[in-house]
Amino acid sequence: MKRIIMAGLILVPAVAQAETLYVSNERGDSVSVIDAASGAVRATWPVGGRPRGITVSKDGKYLYLCASLDHAVQVIDRASGKVVAELPSGQDPEQFFLSRDGATLFVANEDDAALTAIDLASRTVAFQVDVGGEPEGVAQSPDGQWVVVTSEEDNVVNWIDIKAKTMVAETPTDQRPRHVEFTGDGAQLWVAAEVGGTVQIIDTASRQVAETLRFAIPGIPDHRILPCGIRFTPDGRTAVIALGRADHVALVDVAARKVRAYLAVGKRVWHVAISADGTRAYAANGLSDNVSVIDLAKGAVTQTIAVGAAPWGIVAAP
Repeated sequence: MKRIIMAGLILVPAVAQAETLYVSNERGDSVSVIDAASGAVRATWPVGGRPRGITVSKDGKYLYLCASLDHAVQVIDRASGKVVAELPSGQDPEQFFLSRDGATLFVANEDDAALTAIDLASRTVAFQVDVGGEPEGVAQSPDGQWVVVTSEEDNVVNWIDIKAKTMVAETPTDQRPRHVEFTGDGAQLWVAAEVGGTVQIIDTASRQVAETLRFAIPGIPDHRILPCGIRFTPDGRTAVIALGRADHVALVDVAARKVRAYLAVGKRVWHVAISADGTRAYAANGLSDNVSVIDLAKGAVTQTIAVGAAPWGIVAAP
């Protein structure tokens, strides 16, 4: 390690903070706990039926997990791995978004065609809003004003005014939109349209599709390219996009809106997570029961980690 001497002192560069990966195993009814530095699976926690969406509370104490078959969002203590509460999430929660202030969990209810907002302090439903059929992807705008929800059945993105607690607009998309992510400045909303095989970029000021990204992987037929999870690196320059049954992720230059590389990962990649320092991405591969570790600078998979049955969601946390 390089040392720097200054005024008689030896300064040692800080070591990157250790991270833990949490992976929801959809058919395993479990969460795999992985040490990100070594790739070792430290624990496997039993959870509710068909776990999918997963995230970490703002204070870092808890995991929130969609237990879809149990019609609940489970609260898991990170220290013990125990389920300490179940939140009233509505029917068949699939994905959710933790509000920017950490006070509210916005949950898509696939069976109810609704968005449920859960007040985390009281662990009660704050409000519900009707949305399009089969809602899944959820995101809140960086300014906190809007929550958007995809409708797989109606092929739209629904725009919900949080203060008014009502849906005020719809944006048509390609077929079966499954995931949404705002850019850090809030100017764009990226939508993964699974059956359409595209990622559409919506201008948030006009709520209109400004550009459509298409993917072409040598040797992979178009019908296998099924975009799902999207994550941006912390610097906002790169989008890492899971391409489903294409068994690849795409690294996309956000400013140029061009694919920089395709990387082969495991089978049926659902969702991705990115390390806090932006150097690595992690892909949850649902049909090969593993997680791919990606060095983003090298554009290469450096490790494959076996987890539970059908990994679906993944989150990295310090």
